Amino acid sequence: MKTNTLSVLLVVLGLASGLTGCNSAMQAYKKGVRHYDAGEYNLALTQFQKAAKGDIDPARLNYYTAESYRLSNRFGEAVPFYQKAIEAGTKEPDAHFNYAYALKSQGNYAAALQQLQQYLANAPKTAAKATLDKAKREVETLKAIDAIAQNKSLITLRNMGNLNSPGAEFAPVVRGEDLVFTASRKETVYKNNGQPMLGLYKTKLSKALPDQKPDETGNPGGASGTPEVFSNNVFQGDVNEGTPAFSKDGKTMILARGNNGKRKGGLDVDLYISRLGDNNTWSQPLRLPISDSLAWDGSPAFSADGKTLYFASNRAGGAGGIDLYRTSIDASGRFSRPVNMGRDINTPGDEMFPYVAPNAKLYFASDGHPGLGKLDVFVATRSGGVTRVENMGQPINSPADDFGLIYTEATKGYMASNRSGGKGDDDIYFFQEGPPTDTTTIIVQTPPPANAPKIVRYFIAGTVLANETPTAPLDSARVRILDDATGQPIAEVVTGQPGTFGKYPLTEGKDYTLLAERKGYLTRREPFTMQGRSIPAVFLTKPQTDTTFTVDLLLDRSLLNKTFVLENIYYDLDKYNIRSDAAPELDKIVVILKDNPTLKLELSSHTDVRAPDAYNMKLSQNRAKAAVDYIVSQGISADRLVAKGYGETRLVVKNAKTEEEHQRNRRTEIKILEL
Repeated sequence: MKTNTLSVLLVVLGLASGLTGCNSAMQAYKKGVRHYDAGEYNLALTQFQKAAKGDIDPARLNYYTAESYRLSNRFGEAVPFYQKAIEAGTKEPDAHFNYAYALKSQGNYAAALQQLQQYLANAPKTAAKATLDKAKREVETLKAIDAIAQNKSLITLRNMGNLNSPGAEFAPVVRGEDLVFTASRKETVYKNNGQPMLGLYKTKLSKALPDQKPDETGNPGGASGTPEVFSNNVFQGDVNEGTPAFSKDGKTMILARGNNGKRKGGLDVDLYISRLGDNNTWSQPLRLPISDSLAWDGSPAFSADGKTLYFASNRAGGAGGIDLYRTSIDASGRFSRPVNMGRDINTPGDEMFPYVAPNAKLYFASDGHPGLGKLDVFVATRSGGVTRVENMGQPINSPADDFGLIYTEATKGYMASNRSGGKGDDDIYFFQEGPPTDTTTIIVQTPPPANAPKIVRYFIAGTVLANETPTAPLDSARVRILDDATGQPIAEVVTGQPGTFGKYPLTEGKDYTLLAERKGYLTRREPFTMQGRSIPAVFLTKPQTDTTFTVDLLLDRSLLNKTFVLENIYYDLDKYNIRSDAAPELDKIVVILKDNPTLKLELSSHTDVRAPDAYNMKLSQNRAKAAVDYIVSQGISADRLVAKGYGETRLVVKNAKTEEEHQRNRRTEIKILEL
């Protein structure tokens, strides 16, 4: 039989073309993953689009694509790719969680609720507590979304016309006759989202009242003229700069600067300060010492009197995500140590863009409090020691991101939003409370008369248990519930046969301490705060709601030579100084020693085997001594503590192979020497 040479050649060429196409798609996919790992999400998307033409695992490719959109704040565009990844059977643990927030940004609340419920039903054991808490809170929000949507106000809202562009404009603030804002207009492109990098710009505020119709430039809200760079001394072309805050006299500016694309995750954003000189020129910005080099710090705002600076940060020790912090400023211009603003304000989600109005109300954006979109604007007021957080309602809020609200007068101001119908990404809007003045406004009906206020009563109850396997209830344990503000007990009880106690009334906003004592066991002190535990009014359906918080108090037996492993005591490689994240764990030992004044402990440090024996022995001794020195510095007598380094002589996991197994060997322990 004769072979058709042409047919064979065509088959070979076809196979070669197919192999080339497959290789090209795989190369694009690998490039995309490299860009993704570097935080260059827009470049990653370009490669993933090329890879989609080949035979790449759809679960992995679509999830990477969805995450690239989400991490560059394009939630709506992520939706179809999350859906495809889930349909393809992705095993990514956060797929349903992230898909839910993308759906919510589109106003698809029912589907978002379904995805979060699936996430919680199958959440991995390794899921972070903050993520689980955020998901549970969001489930309750989505169940009550109809009630949240009924919160409407008579407010006129206008897009600022030609001030906005296809890029981003946000964080408006008024300084003198200028409207200063943040915009993506630099020549350098930010690889995270493909937009020009952010800078500070200004435009003149015309003397026309903001509630008049748009002027000849198309700008309502009183803005006029072409925006220009705010200050050439502050302007730096290869970094993102924005969210300025000005002191009361307008001569000091705090801004955020960073995100040059060289570090993944935006962790190089810090707060900077610039001052206005005698020649009316702003100084070169200097980094503020209150910034955390390992965290994202941004969106600063001064209090009305200029004595407090508020800002947002995802530094360690917060409620989860990005939290709001405050720092005091003394007469010399020095900043105090930043303080977290507490669980009434901060949630497992993100809280950003604080603004303190002249009436002392705190406005901020959050995706953790019950809201309509990803970021909603909220207002916080404090009275009688209790902080109330209220959603600003429609039309200020929408399913999209709404944030950066400021008031310029009692009923007028500016804000930013990436809602549909705008000029581009984030746009600046002018708002005015009251009836509309022309047909270009968004008209929202006034809310119906408020119902009678609903009452919530809070209680605490619990069980005292032996910290053993399995746990067993302890009777005859004395439990005191102390009011931290006064130090006085609000309740005192001895547990019966089931080991239970309660229930006792609690007050919103207060902090408490539960103290449990029983013969033969170490005294246990457990803090309990009512901050952040108040039920949002939108969730209340009855005239009176009773809520009881239950706690378990685990008591350890006080036995000689009993050893306890301390969790989360970590040291930097080859170092023995106490890190800031280890201090809270050692503080717990301080409390135990104060509550058990006859106790004497050995505090020991252990290493893994990945260094010479003599080196490990010396290192472990230095680490144990550093921990003891820290405890002594907190007021504990040195003769109640013994520091002992064991090096690698007491391995928990012999022949350790994985990093997790090595970590179990690198531990810190306490042992009871005397009772």
